[in-house]
Amino acid sequence: MKEIRFHGRGGQGAVIASWILAYGFFLEGKHAQAFPAFGAERRGAPVEAFVRVDERFVNLRCRVVRPQYVIVMGDKLVNAVNVAAGIQKGGFMLINSSKEPEEFSSLMGDFQLRTMDVNAVAIRNGLGSKTSPYINTPILGAFVGFTNLVGARSIIEGIKKFIPVRTEENVKAFEEAYDKARA
Repeated sequence: MKEIRFHGRGGQGAVIASWILAYGFFLEGKHAQAFPAFGAERRGAPVEAFVRVDERFVNLRCRVVRPQYVIVMGDKLVNAVNVAAGIQKGGFMLINSSKEPEEFSSLMGDFQLRTMDVNAVAIRNGLGSKTSPYINTPILGAFVGFTNLVGARSIIEGIKKFIPVRTEENVKAFEEAYDKARA
């Protein structure tokens, strides 16, 4: 079983991103689940979302505490939450940031750390504003591009299912981040 943990803030789209990712796995014949965990339910409050995927039915129903993969929706979360807690040896972490991975020396461990400025990708594609970009689809593009865990076409189908507004812009943002990660 693979376990993925998203760290975000309310309004960044971590929950929708987890649904899209799980749906993409489902389309490829896998068993998947996605669910959130909230603290104070308000915009800007820390949020976690989780995805589990396996070849067999996933019966586990608790928070993901030993993920192989961690997605951090904004680099300021690194100072607010222990985003590296429990990440497995050999795991992978993606941080939405314009900084280089080496600038997160406090997180360095026995896992791969990658960064991408998906805020810029969202803004270029007309998703949100400069101060509040919608990043759920470009962060998925970066994640899928870096990890190749699920096919891009499956995620695009998930975007079409879960994001009924500005769908084409979201697909383009996903594809831009995906292509950048693959380069």
